[in-house]
Amino acid sequence: MSNTYKRIVLASRPTGAVTPDNFRLEEVPVPEIGEGEVLVRNHFLSLDPYMRGRMNEGKSYATPQPLGDVMIGGTVGEIVATKNPKYAVGDKVVGMFGWQEMGVTNGIGIQKVDTTHIPLSAYLGSVGMPGVTAWYGLNKIIQPKAGKTIVVSAASGAVGSVVGQLAKLQGCRVVGFAGGKDKCDYVVNELGFDACVDYKAAKDSKALYTMFKEATPDGVDGYFENVGGEILDTVLARMNAFGRIAICGMIAGYDGQPMPLKNPQLILVSRLTVEGFIVSEHMDVWPQALQELGTAVAQGKLKFRESVAQGLASAPEAFMGLLKGKNFGKQLVKLV
Repeated sequence: MSNTYKRIVLASRPTGAVTPDNFRLEEVPVPEIGEGEVLVRNHFLSLDPYMRGRMNEGKSYATPQPLGDVMIGGTVGEIVATKNPKYAVGDKVVGMFGWQEMGVTNGIGIQKVDTTHIPLSAYLGSVGMPGVTAWYGLNKIIQPKAGKTIVVSAASGAVGSVVGQLAKLQGCRVVGFAGGKDKCDYVVNELGFDACVDYKAAKDSKALYTMFKEATPDGVDGYFENVGGEILDTVLARMNAFGRIAICGMIAGYDGQPMPLKNPQLILVSRLTVEGFIVSEHMDVWPQALQELGTAVAQGKLKFRESVAQGLASAPEAFMGLLKGKNFGKQLVKLV
């Protein structure tokens, strides 16, 4: 094993779009572990939209990413050295070691995972934070009922794909938004959505609404929001009375663009329930959610797709691509 490893730190805060200059790749010595500690070799790094908000210094739901620190991020890997009786060399663990090839912990913040029936990478996607995010927003906020119409934006992504499949398993009619014919074909043909609107194929907002109206003849009862902007305006215009909206993300505004609502009065007119949520504030549901998600993946009832960048140095470009919707499914970085 090498006596050094690579990591990526936040070098500067972005003004507008993220650039490669906001990151710095460093090579540092592998630390010696003390009593009770373990050394983990990370196999995969998760890239997620929330990281963009953490790069800013302004007010948010979480403390800003400090300059000079390793970029935050979920990881899965293998224990390569241990002085902790609870962990053995070879154990596979999920943690939050961030954008780096190795990590040290005293056991807090990591959890052993079983890869017998579930791929290791899935613990960063469908059976990880994105999956629990989908599970919580759908079940606790939207509260779907069989026969109702559920809509999800970024439908081919790590969160949206799970939302739609879980809603289908509960007997709902499911409509997605995705960018491009390939993504929409995947959402319908592979994931089983009833329809998917390709927002990139709409020449203007009127055309987008027309496409969406055709896909939702009975209106919309529940909406899982990942994007914001024009898509949110379009969905609001189709919401049924007493509809429910779970606000998970607003990726359309992550680079600081304003996102005014065209018709906010529709929230009142349709008596909508609109609730934003951060899944890390609901740890009480994680065990149930992860058990259900893991079972569904192991049984083949919950499908997923991954975009995998190779090597830590590729993480910044892959992250910038994620923010522009270039990924197809869960965006990962393979570190080994």
